[in-house]
Amino acid sequence: MDISVVIPLLNEEESLNELHDWIVKVMQSNRYSYEILFVDDGSTDNSWKIIEALSQKNANVKGLKFQINYGKSQALNAAFKEVKGDVVITMDADLQDNPEEIPELFDMITKDNHDLVSGWKKKRYDSKIRKNIPSKLFNAAARKTSGLKLHDFNCGLKAYKNEVIKNIDVHGEMHRYIPVLAKNAGFTKIGEKVVLHQARKYGTTKFGIDRFINGFLDLITISFLTKYGKRPMHLFGLLGTFMFAIGFFASLFIGVSKLIKLYNHQATILITNNPWFYIALISMIIGSQLFLAGFLGELILRSKRNESRYTVSEKINM
Repeated sequence: MDISVVIPLLNEEESLNELHDWIVKVMQSNRYSYEILFVDDGSTDNSWKIIEALSQKNANVKGLKFQINYGKSQALNAAFKEVKGDVVITMDADLQDNPEEIPELFDMITKDNHDLVSGWKKKRYDSKIRKNIPSKLFNAAARKTSGLKLHDFNCGLKAYKNEVIKNIDVHGEMHRYIPVLAKNAGFTKIGEKVVLHQARKYGTTKFGIDRFINGFLDLITISFLTKYGKRPMHLFGLLGTFMFAIGFFASLFIGVSKLIKLYNHQATILITNNPWFYIALISMIIGSQLFLAGFLGELILRSKRNESRYTVSEKINM
């Protein structure tokens, strides 16, 4: 199969038929073999009924339905486990991503041998306050921490080799940083393509302040995992050893100083009355805890488990 198109959605009943017809037109005109996988992320409208109807009309349409809303990352993760196309295209269901971009994205993967191609919505039609400014902040921070020179990490329109999406785990709000996850998994040929962004035709944006906050928290997480995800002891062990050494030598100095004063019959105070003793003691305790955190991190990595973070209630043609 040439292409799998993955479309996560939440309450997008107005746009699904139009989006489906548009994708099918592109696929047929380019003679691609394809599948379209809609992932209903707990919609409360008629989205799932429309997907069922589309699947009856077109055998290439498949569907996954979540019992409740888990988020875009979980929707993508579930879809990535199911798709079979050599090239996987992800796009949003709100008609802001243009299916006419698919042939060029496909060629960049198959002919130019990119592992991943990320869309860049150079000209946007979103609210500047709600999405444009936060997106620019996200992208600047992501470029700085990841080393990837992409302009739009959060663009929903992306293309992947099948082997890329089979080797990454997307959770939390990590869909924003899939290129970083791919890079960390060893897929370094990551490209970018300017894509047409269209104004929302139906419904309202799902973007809120909670996603802004969660996105930055996940950026911190992925920055840490990029550097120390495979060797947590290198960070926690080093910090723990440093803190313990400071506390230990400080305690040693306090004890030796007291012995010297006692030997010379000089006035002195109880060690427990010396505030520096407690600072040294706390440093040793914190150092021990940091070292233990690194050790536990190493154990967790060695017994890493693959947990399902979502519940699929229904499937179509899977």
